[in-house]
Amino acid sequence: MAEPPLPKSKPAARMPARNVRPFMQALHEHWPDARTELVYKDPYTLLVSVVLSAQTTDAAVNRATGPLFTAAPTPVAMVALGEAGLSGYIKSIGLWQAKARAVIGLSERLIAEHGGEVPHDREALEALPGVGRKTANVVLNVAFGEATIAVDTHLFRLGNRTGLAPGTTPRAVEDGLLKRIPKDMLLLAHHWLILHGRYICKARTPECWRCNAAPWCGFQPKTPPHSEKRPSPKPRGRITATEIEDP
Repeated sequence: MAEPPLPKSKPAARMPARNVRPFMQALHEHWPDARTELVYKDPYTLLVSVVLSAQTTDAAVNRATGPLFTAAPTPVAMVALGEAGLSGYIKSIGLWQAKARAVIGLSERLIAEHGGEVPHDREALEALPGVGRKTANVVLNVAFGEATIAVDTHLFRLGNRTGLAPGTTPRAVEDGLLKRIPKDMLLLAHHWLILHGRYICKARTPECWRCNAAPWCGFQPKTPPHSEKRPSPKPRGRITATEIEDP
């Protein structure tokens, strides 16, 4: 006879303020060398990689951009390659047609308006084709060292699931994270959270049994090890994940 399923978990209550620092400290200790998993050479190749990464894994992007950045490492070279030439490098990536248009468009804009350089300015970044707030936050954080929070699917899920920064929109979660995470932790917080969401606090089933931040997390009931786990139905009526993609 099949074992009964685990009880459905309820949306996490807002994490008490006293739990925020130890929760983030636990993530820091688990991911002490956290950084983006995208392979890039400079702000331009980072920007292109982030645009290509929407609804695609970083590993898939890296496989495509290795040869691409050898052939076209600058905006001028990318424009010379053209949409047709670029498409040959990125057809293994989801939404490659739209992404090819965006990459060529942003490269043309960088040449025309910024001397071929990636601007260190949010408004200018978000004016580029294919670049929205999430992509701009990644570039500002990784390339320019700003304490920004880029809310992707993983951060949206963690903000709600753990109670760290509940919100119904990516911007609401971003604002909550910026307000609640201690300022001395903000620079790397995005990386700790995204790695945690990818590899431990996974979308389908969080691996609470090996999470060193679990004592401060509001998610209930905590999931047991595989040997003890019972199958659980797909959760309904609660925020667990959302597709978050730049325009």
